[in-house]
Amino acid sequence: MSNQNLKSEAIKIISNHRTGVLSTVENNKPHSRYMTFYNNDLILYSPTKMDTEKIDDIEKNPFVSVLLGYEGQGKSDSYVEIAGTCQMNTSQELKKQLWDESFNSWFVGPEDPNYIFLEIHPEIIRILNKHGESQELTLKSVKQTLFNQQKGFPFIYFK
Repeated sequence: MSNQNLKSEAIKIISNHRTGVLSTVENNKPHSRYMTFYNNDLILYSPTKMDTEKIDDIEKNPFVSVLLGYEGQGKSDSYVEIAGTCQMNTSQELKKQLWDESFNSWFVGPEDPNYIFLEIHPEIIRILNKHGESQELTLKSVKQTLFNQQKGFPFIYFK
């Protein structure tokens, strides 16, 4: 499958699934939690509170992993595994655009200063399709990024 077709398939899966798993690194160990995701092309956005452990995790180590798409209907469900970097986005425009009334359980409204979005930029996307085949779309050199940003942090990448 061409890179453009892989990208289109990844966007289709991401756009059709709002609930997924976000994993960060906490105390040198993976920490996973369910989150709600929105997307603009391949960039993911996830609403969260500013005063959470995941914000502390991301400030210490911006590398995250996201799983989206599997619905638990069987082994033939397509899903994506995304490895990328995360940053905080406090844009009022984004907060208003993606505001949902269900957020009232956590936030006063779109202007709540504790209401922010995690913005995730994929570097590697693995698509696992209905036939059990894995296909990979590499958007950026993760190894080089890790080396540059983490000053030689050892990283083993299996492809």
